[in-house]
Amino acid sequence: MTSTGRVCLLGVRGRAFIAGSRSRRQTVRMRILLVEDDGKLGPLLVRGLGEGGNAADLATNGKDALWMAKASDYDAIVLDVMLPDLDGFQTCEALRDDGVWTPVLMLTARDAVEDRVAGLDSGADDYLTKPFSIAELRARLRALVRRGAAARPTVLQVGDLRLDPATQRVWRGDVEIPLANKEIALLELFMRRPDEVLSHYELLEHAWDMAYENRSNVIPVHIRRLRAKVDVPFKRSSIETVRGAGYRLRTDTPA
Repeated sequence: MTSTGRVCLLGVRGRAFIAGSRSRRQTVRMRILLVEDDGKLGPLLVRGLGEGGNAADLATNGKDALWMAKASDYDAIVLDVMLPDLDGFQTCEALRDDGVWTPVLMLTARDAVEDRVAGLDSGADDYLTKPFSIAELRARLRALVRRGAAARPTVLQVGDLRLDPATQRVWRGDVEIPLANKEIALLELFMRRPDEVLSHYELLEHAWDMAYENRSNVIPVHIRRLRAKVDVPFKRSSIETVRGAGYRLRTDTPA
């Protein structure tokens, strides 16, 4: 035991983890699904996460995590990246595809920026690298639980129109549509707020910074270009002009 009251735990792969004492300010009681295949570390983390009235279940692979997450009402999921079947990225994507929007915190020894980006883009809500403090892990989980779970699809879809914000790719049905950066920015805003009328100002503020000077007709020009790519070739008229108000993306995608 160190002078700060923390004890170092070693997993079977020789990775060090630090367990902290229970926070006096902890008020959120959580039921947590831990997905960790390390035979020694997993049970230690279950005990650490279970402090303060919490409850933690352990899954040792991605396939078990998928059915457990759907079978029980968890407040948060702690998901290790290095798993024996589906890795953490694949597991998180599968959870989101199945409509499971429980907050996910990814746990990994891989601290490269591209790994953190891949984890967040797969649908995770937070990312913690090893070694870590169990007190920090619990605090991060409490913060996630306070925010609550909300449906946040990693791929946006309105009718047969799909947009992947992470890869900046767009499809109408099975046909991929190449778009310029500003067109993607406008389309993403439309797809996040389908059937809502968006003003010129809202569209400008989303896709252009305040220093941009030529703001008079930039929106109509880009809307025409966007329609020419996502509507006209498919005989659709989903992007609608609302006279005197702005534009909207209709979910019924009329011809």
